[in-house]
Amino acid sequence: MTLDPQNAAAATAAQGTPEQDRQIRKAAIASTVGTTIEWYDYFLYGTAAALVFPKVFFPDSSHYVGLLESFATYFVGFAARPVGAAIFGHWGDRIGRKVTLIVTLLMMGAATTLIGALPGAAAWGSLAPILLIGLRVLQGVAVGGEWSGSVLLSMEWGNQKRRGLMGSWPQLGVAIGLILATAMLTLFNNLTTEAQFLAWGWRIPFLLSLVLVAIGLYIRLSILETPMFAKRVQEKSIAKQPVLEVVKRYPKEIILSALARMSEQMPFYVVTAFVLSYLTDDDHGYTRNFVLIGTMIAAGFELVLVPVFGHLSDNIGRKKVYLTGAAIMGVWGFAYFALLDSGVEWLVFVAVCLGLIPHAIQYGPQASLIAESFPTNLRYGGAGIGYQLSSVIAGGPAALIAVWLIHTFGTGYAVAGYIAISAVITIVAVVLLPDRSRMDIEDDATYERVIDLRDTASADKVSR
Repeated sequence: MTLDPQNAAAATAAQGTPEQDRQIRKAAIASTVGTTIEWYDYFLYGTAAALVFPKVFFPDSSHYVGLLESFATYFVGFAARPVGAAIFGHWGDRIGRKVTLIVTLLMMGAATTLIGALPGAAAWGSLAPILLIGLRVLQGVAVGGEWSGSVLLSMEWGNQKRRGLMGSWPQLGVAIGLILATAMLTLFNNLTTEAQFLAWGWRIPFLLSLVLVAIGLYIRLSILETPMFAKRVQEKSIAKQPVLEVVKRYPKEIILSALARMSEQMPFYVVTAFVLSYLTDDDHGYTRNFVLIGTMIAAGFELVLVPVFGHLSDNIGRKKVYLTGAAIMGVWGFAYFALLDSGVEWLVFVAVCLGLIPHAIQYGPQASLIAESFPTNLRYGGAGIGYQLSSVIAGGPAALIAVWLIHTFGTGYAVAGYIAISAVITIVAVVLLPDRSRMDIEDDATYERVIDLRDTASADKVSR
């Protein structure tokens, strides 16, 4: 199964023409809109896991246990993301970026809509949380295949001297999706009583996912395959088993890509998921609206800053920008929890609003930093697996570990220490990851020379 030759020819012919400029704009829009929809769906679940699901799907558990159970279902979605990256990475490097992105969009929309229609434990007993877990797995598989395809759609169409900026556009889907998801839940939280919100109010944002999917599908159907991948099709240089090949030939890049995300992904889910339950518990007593509005403002800052730092990485290099963000994140955790536990309402609100700025510094250049580590015919799988493996070690357990740390040590500084450790891991990984921001990523031979040199060096060590 291969990409339609007519599509490949059209994509190649578009290079260097006004049609290319139009396709670049369409690719940037399609990738950003698509990731926005995917992350809207994903963040709806995260917010609901903190505020709603313990009462709807685990009503017989204590607050602490119910929260752990709810965040455990949240973690399942993260565990499924590398699986999605491998599945769609195979097909994305075999038949193209466009087709796989349409499938991931439809899968995510279907899973999210069904979650909105799923009866709670009061109606279906233990079957309800089991089905919730199954739908969360589908969400994880879909978003696992979405990220690398969206990034490549934008990067491989765009100006190669501005890959940092082009790669940052799909990253905006995280901020926009977070704003939309938080805004929708805030809206229905205000329009309904507590009982109504728990009964049906939280469901409407999930069901509205169908409308967003229809919009995203319309946009994605109108784009051409990327010229870089189309060229591989015409040259018949498509790998037969791209995922197996990239794991075999680029294990260092995959592992370092995953570890490089520790100080970006783990704190992100502490700020956007765990803190929702942390500040609304009995000890702090802030309202859902207080935290949700602060989270929307934080996402607004991210919306502005992500492309700024993506663009900056084109000028001074990916690693310099990324390492700066990781270092700031390592220190920020302590200041963040000092403000959250200050007991001064306006200081708490400021902390929530500013919580994602160190994340944005890293998230801007991240897509290009990771995607540039792999050649075109293995890039979908390699970048996707590297990116999504961090979900198992960083993002997935973040809220669970944070809940346990607070329960065990009774202080937010324990979570801040957790963030600082993640920053150290990231700094080491990024230092070891090659900076290819100036390299011609369209030339696969460049990557092969690097691998050959690495293999030769390894052989010399063995012979000595």
